[in-house]
Amino acid sequence: MKLPQPNLNALWASLLIEELIRNGIDYFCLAPGSRSTPLTVAVAENGKAKTCLHYDERGVAFHALGYGRATGRPAGVITTSGTAVPNLMPALVEAAMEQIPLLVITADRPPELRDCAANQTIDQTKIFGDFVQWFVDLACPSRQIPAKVVLSTIDQAIHRSIGPTAGPVHINCMFREPLDPTPANEDFRDYLAPLAKWLPKSCPHTEYERPLRMANPKALDDLSHLLDKVERGLVVIGRLSCPSEQSAASDLIETLRWPVCADITSGLKSRGISSTILACHDVLIRTEAFAAIHHPEVVLQLGGRFVSKHLEAFIQRSAPDHYVLVTNHPKRQDPSHGVSLRIEGDLGQVCQCLADRLSPRPDSPWLVSWQKGSARARQVFETFAQREKTLSEPQVARLISRYMASDQGLFIASSMPIRDMDLFADALGPAVSVGSNRGASGIDGTIAAAAGFAAGLRKPLTLLTGDLALLHDLNSLNFLRCDDYPVIVVVINNDGGGIFSFLPIAQFDRFFEKYFVTPHGLTFEKAAQMFGIHYYHPETAPALQSCYEEALAKGHSAIVEVTLDRKKNHGLHMQLLKDMQDALRDDHKDAAKDSRNGQQR
Repeated sequence: MKLPQPNLNALWASLLIEELIRNGIDYFCLAPGSRSTPLTVAVAENGKAKTCLHYDERGVAFHALGYGRATGRPAGVITTSGTAVPNLMPALVEAAMEQIPLLVITADRPPELRDCAANQTIDQTKIFGDFVQWFVDLACPSRQIPAKVVLSTIDQAIHRSIGPTAGPVHINCMFREPLDPTPANEDFRDYLAPLAKWLPKSCPHTEYERPLRMANPKALDDLSHLLDKVERGLVVIGRLSCPSEQSAASDLIETLRWPVCADITSGLKSRGISSTILACHDVLIRTEAFAAIHHPEVVLQLGGRFVSKHLEAFIQRSAPDHYVLVTNHPKRQDPSHGVSLRIEGDLGQVCQCLADRLSPRPDSPWLVSWQKGSARARQVFETFAQREKTLSEPQVARLISRYMASDQGLFIASSMPIRDMDLFADALGPAVSVGSNRGASGIDGTIAAAAGFAAGLRKPLTLLTGDLALLHDLNSLNFLRCDDYPVIVVVINNDGGGIFSFLPIAQFDRFFEKYFVTPHGLTFEKAAQMFGIHYYHPETAPALQSCYEEALAKGHSAIVEVTLDRKKNHGLHMQLLKDMQDALRDDHKDAAKDSRNGQQR
């Protein structure tokens, strides 16, 4: 291949970008800046590079995060020096918490301009601390440093980002002027001679073979024997990172035939995947009459963390004889400190090996009892949803999950949207890829991450978000102007932070409204107009369904704004939960009465 060689800065940057592409990293998220000029030009000149441009570094990083979440491969984030760099921190924190691969390449001033009040210069050395898997301060381009140093550095960075403990990596690149591709009339043939074998090929300089991460066969044998003889078992499925994990987990739960509490981020919430998946597990475990007699002997958790704090509390109260966690990373994932056995390895392979070792079993009374309870609670909600035409947060979650297209993705904002979707999503809706920033559970970067998730999936996407999350990331609506992978933003506007109504601080009126709810009095029609995005404002449940289906059919990004009363919605949530729990209590009393009558006869 012929590398651009106007000057040494340009040559190094071209080597760096080319080596990334040879490793399969071809998606670059760039924010404009001067010191990063060599890197930006190198991306622009490489015909294999795909680019996403945005003027806000925070949004750029979250977009790359969403892409990495969808693909399992890092995107390259390129920024200039100075305050552009710390703006990447929130996305890097999320990537670190969720083991999402991310490659951050920041431009920096040369050593002689550090710590001397030079313009746009801050200390970028290890600025992200322990949130990155690896940091390297790449020296200024110099003929005294062999060109292969650039290549091997990139290869190591990618290996660290996608390795056993995946996550973000930071490469800090110092550049002296000239930054632009001004010809220096230098001859680089001798300098590039050691790369004679690399240049004509398309493979990386150093190829890393990823190690097989298979669990100990004896441990799997022992675990399968345990699972085989347990009657009262419960499966909990947290975030799953790819379709192969989802497929293997589905095979395992079908073989095991235990009740399954599948988190919305698992992508397995749809009951069409398996009849063992409980649509309303969160209601069951919060109903004392049900939970008191449904303590599992063994809990098997697959994948990452889950949304429901009530599920975690239920497991802790149940004190199972065995709490088994199967995960694909070495980090401790045990906030209740109750895990008794931890199996680490490729999650898909572990699930498949367990399924192969287990004996198929018929449905047990234990499973049927959970299924009946979930169906009873769901019936109460469905009766409400079919009767009530007024819009509410539970209605929005149900309608979106029911009518979204099977060939798209779903991204869910933190706070109330993900809780509503976890609790009220339609169990008969399509099974789709689900993304959400639940590592640190922040609301920042939601739109940017959703757009990146769509780009990684290469599919259209629906984003369910609240008004504060949308306001927080408003300028990322710029990502939605491209209709390659349109994003339909369904925003619940209840004029503030609705989740705070569910917290104890809501009882303290003198603080609550001003300092926690933070009402803003804004709507999003003008924002949609500013960015050239289609806008809808339905006022009833049938109107929402109609608007949403129309937006799907048009194939363009859109904002669907649902205006709700925060206080009414809090009351509705509480009443719905009470009605569902009351139905379960009544069923429990009837079953107990029937049991006593049978004994008397």
